[in-house]
Amino acid sequence: MLTNLSIRNFAIVSHVEIDWQHGMTTITGETGAGKSIAIDALGLCLGERATTSVVRPGSDKAELIACFDVCNNDKARQWLTVQDLHNDNECIIRRLITSEGRSKAYINGTPVPLAQLKVLGQLLINIHGQHDHQLLLKTTEQRLLLDDYAQHQGLLDEIKYFQKQWRATNTELQTLLESQQQRQAQQQLLQYQVKELDEFSLQEGEFSQLEADFKRHANAQQLLVLSGQCLKQLDDENEYSLTAQLQKIVDDVQQLAALDNGAEEISKMLTEASIQIQEASRDLNYYQQSIDLDPESFSIIEERYSTALNLARKHQVNPEDLFAYHQKLQGQLQHLSGDEERHQHLHDELDTIKEQYHQVAAKLSNSRSKAAKKLAKLITQSMRELSMPDAQFSVKITDSHSEQLSAYGFDDVEFLVSMNPGQPLEALHKVASGGELSRISLAIQVILAEKVITPTLIFDEVDVGISGPTAAKVGQKLQQLGGNTQVICVTHLPQVASKGRQQLFVAKLTDGKHTQTSVTPLNQDAREREIARLLAGDEITDNAIANARELLAS
Repeated sequence: MLTNLSIRNFAIVSHVEIDWQHGMTTITGETGAGKSIAIDALGLCLGERATTSVVRPGSDKAELIACFDVCNNDKARQWLTVQDLHNDNECIIRRLITSEGRSKAYINGTPVPLAQLKVLGQLLINIHGQHDHQLLLKTTEQRLLLDDYAQHQGLLDEIKYFQKQWRATNTELQTLLESQQQRQAQQQLLQYQVKELDEFSLQEGEFSQLEADFKRHANAQQLLVLSGQCLKQLDDENEYSLTAQLQKIVDDVQQLAALDNGAEEISKMLTEASIQIQEASRDLNYYQQSIDLDPESFSIIEERYSTALNLARKHQVNPEDLFAYHQKLQGQLQHLSGDEERHQHLHDELDTIKEQYHQVAAKLSNSRSKAAKKLAKLITQSMRELSMPDAQFSVKITDSHSEQLSAYGFDDVEFLVSMNPGQPLEALHKVASGGELSRISLAIQVILAEKVITPTLIFDEVDVGISGPTAAKVGQKLQQLGGNTQVICVTHLPQVASKGRQQLFVAKLTDGKHTQTSVTPLNQDAREREIARLLAGDEITDNAIANARELLAS
């Protein structure tokens, strides 16, 4: 609950500090005195955007501090703990607004963005403004009110989750469909290219071998001639061959080594050279025998080598890169084929998501129907208690028949009302007058406040357009509500003001040069005079005082 509010240099307030009590607090004052100044200050403490006009003229900044006791507010305590802003059982919100338009916010001394103030504010205070009843005419607001009453947040979160999934999946599917024609043309080209390369089936590293084989077969005759010439010079069974000459030298050097140790290393090297020449001669002989002059083999190699060159030229790649290019095209084709599979998968996924959405939406719709009957009965009863004896309230729920999955299910919700006997139920905007609409709104707010517990409820002149016996009943409703939560009510009605456990009086003071607002807690005598003023106007009579005492006593 709200325990203290400190306001400095805000609008026409120089400095005001208010201690708040549990139960119902009423705020009264003369017209134009600024009865809603505390409500406006609280709104800024809870994250509303500020303008430079809120800073008191002549001041460099406005400072607003709101203190809350959160010992019985588990949601607020949990949120503060998660945000690492917890401070025992107290929550202090501080807001600074400079005359240049800059703004700073703090929770328990820690700087925070306005977004965090807004989230926390929803856990601390619920403010009902004097024009909120106009929102009641909107069917979207009517649906929200029904869902608040039925506490459907869990089901709505599920609905939103599936709707978000459906939208993302549908967007991906539409993107695939839009590119389908282009993708099909690309796929046909790739299929042709891959088929051509599949049929050739060039293996990794094969082109290098093909190139080597082609050169060898193309020059086979020359290879035979050259190898023959070399063999003849190496070892031709004559004393002038390289092998014979080298062997003679080896023998001579060995004789040298036998006579002089200094020639041993030379002898060894020449012996090794002789052995290597002999091995080279043998290998050259084997090489010559392996040279293939088969025209058929050469034709096969030549054809494959030529085809590889032509395909490389056709696909504009280097011949040695043809294998890698083939693998790349296969990957692209597989990816496009995967898109087709993804297309079908997305269709199936959409069907699954839609089925899950409809299951939750059906559950939500069923719950709405049950809650609608209970809410209509409660509002009808409350309207009759607020001087609308023949009122009948109903909640109409219909299928929206939309193909799109909405974030609130497939129900349209509309509030219907009949104010007179025999009058058919019709939409609120067709039947209810301004005063009636205000009372209906108040009845709904009281019912919702009892159902959706918020530690502090603020009613800012929601009783506009209400008077007489009805005002007394409104006061009783608010007083009843203040029995289990903190209620703050800005009012001009004595019947409502008298029901508060605490009453604050707002006055506007001026010395001719400066104007400021004061907020004063009223004692019993002061309350009697203020209630009498609300009853009789500026001229307070004994009868007015007596009536005020009677109201306060009741």
